[in-house]
Amino acid sequence: MDPSRPVSSALDLAAPAGQEETASKAHVRRQVVGLDGLRGLAALYVVLFHCWLYTFPGYPDSSAPPWLDGLMFGRLAVVFFLVLSGFSLAISPARHGWQSDGIAQFLRRRAWRILPPYWAALTMSLIISWFVVPASHFGPPTGASILVYGLVAQDMFTAPTPNGAFWSIGVEAELYLLFPLLLFVRRRLSPAVLVACVTLPVIARGLMAAGASPVEGDNWLAPHLAPVFVAGMIGAGVVVASDRIQRLPWGWFAVLAAIPVLALGVIQGSVWTVNHYFWVDLAIAPAMTMTLAAVATGRPAILVRLLTARPIRSLGSFSYSLYLIHLPIVMAVIRRVAPHFVLPGLPTFCFTLILALPVSVLGAWLFSQIFEMPFKRNRSWKSMIALGHSRRTSGSARDRQRLSLDDS
Repeated sequence: MDPSRPVSSALDLAAPAGQEETASKAHVRRQVVGLDGLRGLAALYVVLFHCWLYTFPGYPDSSAPPWLDGLMFGRLAVVFFLVLSGFSLAISPARHGWQSDGIAQFLRRRAWRILPPYWAALTMSLIISWFVVPASHFGPPTGASILVYGLVAQDMFTAPTPNGAFWSIGVEAELYLLFPLLLFVRRRLSPAVLVACVTLPVIARGLMAAGASPVEGDNWLAPHLAPVFVAGMIGAGVVVASDRIQRLPWGWFAVLAAIPVLALGVIQGSVWTVNHYFWVDLAIAPAMTMTLAAVATGRPAILVRLLTARPIRSLGSFSYSLYLIHLPIVMAVIRRVAPHFVLPGLPTFCFTLILALPVSVLGAWLFSQIFEMPFKRNRSWKSMIALGHSRRTSGSARDRQRLSLDDS
C-alpha cells in the first residue's frame, strides 16, 4: 500500500493530483488524478472487511448474515493495492523510456517513504498486542516478531504477528526489490515477455498442486502475487500511449474482463471464491489494470469526479496510515470494548462500525500528520530539518512583528 512520487503502495498511498501536459501530448498527465481516491476507497473497504471478519466467526463459511457477504473479499482489495502500486511506480519510468533514476535511488526513496510510518505502526501494534489484545491465535508477539517484522521479512519468515494487515507490507517490500529487474525486462525485451516471465511459473505451480488448487500459508506470497504487480506496471504504459490507445473504452474493457470472474464467483459461491484466491487473484488483475487505465485517461468522467472529490481524495492521502493502524483498533473494540455493551454477532458489528470506523479514520489522519506526511513532503532528514528551522524562523519573525505592533 505508497507511497511516494510516484506513488506506490498497497498500500501505499501517495498518489498525486495533477495537470495535463499541453506541450507535446495533450492527453499525458504529469500526475494522474484519481489514484489517491482509489487507494482511499480500497483502504476503507479493508477496514470494513476486518470489522466483518473479527465479528463473525467461521471465515470463509462465516456466521454473518448473507447480505453482508460483500464484505468478505478483503484479499482482493489488497490485490488491487498491488496492481495500483505497480501502476503508480511505473508511471515515471514509462514517461522516460522505461528508465529509472537508478536502483539505489529508487530503493532509498521507497524506504524513506514506507518504513518510518510502518515502524511507528509496528511499535503501536506491539504495545496493543502485548497489553490490550493479541493480534493472532498464535498469542502475543515475541522477540522473533520484533526481528522479523522490524526487518519487513514477514513474507519469508514466520513469527506471531503484531498486526495481521502487515503481511502485505512484506510482499510489497519484496516486489520493490524486484522492481528494477522487472523494469529492465520491460525496457530491454517487451511487456509480453515480462508478463510471461512472472506469470507462467505461477500458473505452472498452480496446475501442479493437488487438485490444481494450491493451499497458501501466511507467507511466501510474493511470487504468487508478482503477476498482479506486473499487470499494474504494464498498464502504466497507457499514460504515454498514442491518442488512439488512450481513447479506447478502458472502463468497458474492465467491465468485460471482470464479468467472467464475478459470474464464476456468484455461481460457485463466496466460500469457493475465497478458497480459490490463488486463481482469482490472477483472473481479476486484468480488470483492475484496465480500471486504472480508464481513470488515468479520465474516463468515465463521473468516476473521476467522484475520486477527485475532496473527502475521497483526502482519505486517499492518508490511506497508508489507515491501512497500517486500523486493525489493532478494530480488534480492541470487538474483543475488549463491545462485550461490555452489546451482544455478539450483528449488534457487535454495528457497534464496531459506529466506534472503530471513525476512530480508525481519525486516528489514521493524526498518525499520518506525525509519521507519514513529513516523509511524504521531504526527501531527506536535511530537508525536513531545514523546513522545521524555516518555520521556527518565520514564526519568530511573526512574533517580533506582532510585538512591535503592540508596542506602537
